[in-house]
Amino acid sequence: MSQTNPRDFDDILSNESPARASEISDGSEASDSSAPPGRHYAADEGSGLDDWWAARSPLTRRWLGWAGPAIVVLIAAITRLVGLGHPSSLVFDETFYVKDSWTLVNLGYEAQWPAEADALFNSGKVNIFLNDPSFVVHPPLGKWLIGLGMLPGGGEDPFGWRIATAIVGILAVVVLMLIAKKLFGSTLLATLAGLLMAIDGNAIVMSRVALLDNFVMIFALLGVGAMLLDREHSATRLALWISRRGLRGASTEWGPALWWRPWLILAAVAFGLAAAVKWNGLYFLAAFAVYSLVVDALARRSAGISFWGSGTLFKQAPVSFLLTVPIALLVYLSTWTAWFLSDNSYDRNWAENDGNAWTGFFSWVPLDLQSLWHFQSSVYSYHVGESRPHPYQANPLTWLLLIRPTSMFYENLSRGDDGCLADACGASISGIANPIIWWAATAAMLYLVYRLVRYRQWQTGFILMGIAAGYLPWLLYLNRTVFQFYTIVFEPYLILALVAALGVIIGSRDDDRYRRTSGLGVVAVFVVVAIAVSVFFWPLWTGQTIDYDLLRLRWWLPTWI
Repeated sequence: MSQTNPRDFDDILSNESPARASEISDGSEASDSSAPPGRHYAADEGSGLDDWWAARSPLTRRWLGWAGPAIVVLIAAITRLVGLGHPSSLVFDETFYVKDSWTLVNLGYEAQWPAEADALFNSGKVNIFLNDPSFVVHPPLGKWLIGLGMLPGGGEDPFGWRIATAIVGILAVVVLMLIAKKLFGSTLLATLAGLLMAIDGNAIVMSRVALLDNFVMIFALLGVGAMLLDREHSATRLALWISRRGLRGASTEWGPALWWRPWLILAAVAFGLAAAVKWNGLYFLAAFAVYSLVVDALARRSAGISFWGSGTLFKQAPVSFLLTVPIALLVYLSTWTAWFLSDNSYDRNWAENDGNAWTGFFSWVPLDLQSLWHFQSSVYSYHVGESRPHPYQANPLTWLLLIRPTSMFYENLSRGDDGCLADACGASISGIANPIIWWAATAAMLYLVYRLVRYRQWQTGFILMGIAAGYLPWLLYLNRTVFQFYTIVFEPYLILALVAALGVIIGSRDDDRYRRTSGLGVVAVFVVVAIAVSVFFWPLWTGQTIDYDLLRLRWWLPTWI
């Protein structure tokens, strides 16, 4: 995890020396290369694809370099927007979040609903909510976003229920490609990362249902991207500080306390927003706050600062804390503005009731904040005690193996029903990730652990930190009722792990011809198979009516039923 140039990862992927990094920035294209057009490689180097690419003009290569990401974004939009309003009924936990979102944008707080509200809501009677507040177990930001998507078409429009999560799913593909480009210095690998995210079933399903986890994923991903930029920015600031101190003959033994770190501040904002959707967003704040200090310490050691560890701990750590935790907390509290403004919000006036207000040392805390704290404490008690059985609950130890995906919707149909042409049909929305992508990504994650230990690559450490922040905390709650779809929060980093491993297979255009050609061939076959599997599973992700026997062919494991 030492401080190195992002291009060094390409050197490692291709076993090239740093001097040749500019020639291998993409593995198969040279949009970033300083090599002149028309350069030819030795007969025993590269592949036919490299020869073709090298013969293209800079303008052609530039346009082709944009074409790949643009096509990926188009694929992401198609897979997330086409048929988004189907089914026209609430599915899975939409029963909570869609109705809560509708009352939130109408009343300013989540309200209760009468009995049999789902059937009435599905039939278009959406304004039957009550005025009494409802106890909810997640912060309001994600529901505000869902609710804002519902406003243009009204609460009757299923497309409007889901448009916010769909837009976020498309945006996540774009952000992931930008992060991959920054990590690997490769347009090819960035495009590959976006494509795998665009066609994966878990990402598609979570972009087509009005649940909250997609919002946690995008805000966490934006925060992680900001941390990646802070790494480079802080290294530059450190070098400038050392240079200036050196010119003045001043001591550099303890290193600086860097206050101007705008990307670190933006990361805190993004992680605060993630926590304002669901509390597991806090794990990203904690994990990457520690990560930033480790990076700072290693950068100081590489720069020759004598007390690099102590300087980081006693000078930079307090500054970094002030630039992250208070800001994230303020962002989180700001999303509760409507709760503060409404006298009818749940627990809004709890502290004003006799005997509830705090006494003693904390009596100075405003009553509004005391009431909010009590509400949050009640929510925490609910979460840690939630162990009621559910038919689709999935132990976190099984998530990486894709043992128990979540069925969001299922309907049995007979001949003539909703396009059924067989004696028995089924329509299903199941959060089954593309198994080829998912299992390969899990294997790649383990491979990256090996590469981190063996080569100390900072890129692998960065990717693994993203997986750890999204996954490892759940291992503390093995007895809780949790679900496979929670994995969407750390799926982008699994995809990055897979792309890093595929980059190793691709190699460099300076590899011998057999090595290079076979590497490109293996990755091409993998991508084609992954696309074919996504096409095969498409009906299972979108609720299409198909022959029941064909539906069963898509249940590869008995636990998927």
